[in-house]
Amino acid sequence: MNVTEIEYSSNFRKELKKLSKEIVSIAAKKEQLFKHDPLHSSLRLHELHGRLKGLWSISVNKSYRMIFERMSAGCILFHSIGKHDIYKNL
Repeated sequence: MNVTEIEYSSNFRKELKKLSKEIVSIAAKKEQLFKHDPLHSSLRLHELHGRLKGLWSISVNKSYRMIFERMSAGCILFHSIGKHDIYKNL
């Protein structure tokens, strides 16, 4: 997986503002790791299935996830960030 650019949906930006500074800091570190090594094992990268097919998830920590879509030419669009129940809102 090649990551050349990262964009954020308005929903992602809204959800990010609601999170604690600690989670935002961890998420920023995970995003940097994702840019440089998208297959790093600590990201627990996986493709979603069922109605969420086409979306991917990476772990911020044990409780929080970032959901994204792979666009063309290595562009990534982050759709959502939050606890595991964010899957229900997509």
